Amino acid sequence: MNRVVITGLGVVSPLGSTTAEVSAALRAARVAIGPLSAVRLADKIGAEVKNFDPAAHFDEKLFTLLDRCSQFALVAARTAVKDSGVDFRALGPRSAAIIGTGVGGMTTLDDSFHRLYAEGGKRAHPLTVPKLMISAAGSHITMEHGITGPSFTVASACASSNHAIGVAYQMVRSGTVEAAVTGGTEAVFTFGTLKAWEALRVMSSDTCRPFSRNRSGMVLGEGAGIFVIENRDRALARGATILAELAGFGMSSDASDIVLPSADGAAAAIRGCLEDAGLKPEEVDYINAHGTGTPANDPTETKAIRAVFGAHADRLAVSSTKSMHGHALGGAGAIELAAILVAMRDGFIPPTANYAVPDPACDLDYVPNTAREKPFAVALSNSFAFGGHNAVLAVKRP
Repeated sequence: MNRVVITGLGVVSPLGSTTAEVSAALRAARVAIGPLSAVRLADKIGAEVKNFDPAAHFDEKLFTLLDRCSQFALVAARTAVKDSGVDFRALGPRSAAIIGTGVGGMTTLDDSFHRLYAEGGKRAHPLTVPKLMISAAGSHITMEHGITGPSFTVASACASSNHAIGVAYQMVRSGTVEAAVTGGTEAVFTFGTLKAWEALRVMSSDTCRPFSRNRSGMVLGEGAGIFVIENRDRALARGATILAELAGFGMSSDASDIVLPSADGAAAAIRGCLEDAGLKPEEVDYINAHGTGTPANDPTETKAIRAVFGAHADRLAVSSTKSMHGHALGGAGAIELAAILVAMRDGFIPPTANYAVPDPACDLDYVPNTAREKPFAVALSNSFAFGGHNAVLAVKRP
């Protein structure tokens, strides 16, 4: 089996669209949650990607084909591929593009329905289907970078990104491909989507407070995190800058409830990741938690971490960066992996912002409110989704 490394990283997020911006925001515990800018969403809150101008990135011909979800992914992929130095056209079928997203082109779908139902339109735009299809972002990445090997989209709700990255990791590790573009993207700030989430009664009306006893629910976010991963020997041979080693991947299914999380299912995915990476529990320094800020998730995730790590759980740093950049659903795991990588590079542990009141059911070290200036070598990224989909990634400092 090949060792797999990350050599490219691109991010478009509420915290910024460069690694320097994201690192500075995390270090400062800057919360990007606030009122939404769209007129129809003016009374809602979320974590938006601010000042994103598609015209600065796409010509008119391409722009007409791109939902906001695909726009984020393409911009992030350009940065990741450029920074990696991988020539995907030269790799041909030995390359892959595996992208995760939860729902795909919701802005296109919402605009189309509004035109038909609210405005009395007689027909949809002729490009509606290729813009909204869940595989669109990945398809555009393959076309822009000449990736002719395996290409598909993974959709497992809020675990989509971690599943996509994990599958790409397995492809590179097994030798199926030499390198892959992978990650996740999401853009869900539409009137219909927000009303649907409100109906679940899991949304906060003010901000996201993971693991704090006064938490009131999750807050939606948006954005993309895209990575280039490749065979370590190949990366070393060409003198690439290695950001981190992608060391392990664990998956499980709760098989119990469509919305309620299971500590046993989450623990199984964490254990599977550690086993896959050949890591002992005591070797893990930091966990970027799923940490949604809902009454159900946070104590369940805490219980799962304690079940896996035992006494070492009290020495672990555990934080939820969703407290700052919101929950980007299918794109969440990718944005959170980006957060881990910039923090690992820059020698600090991201905080859990908005933490106010300790909860006896959430009794770990959540790095409350202030980033911790402390280098770390091994981290996990947890993603636990509706439907009982669990996916955990392990990364090591190179």
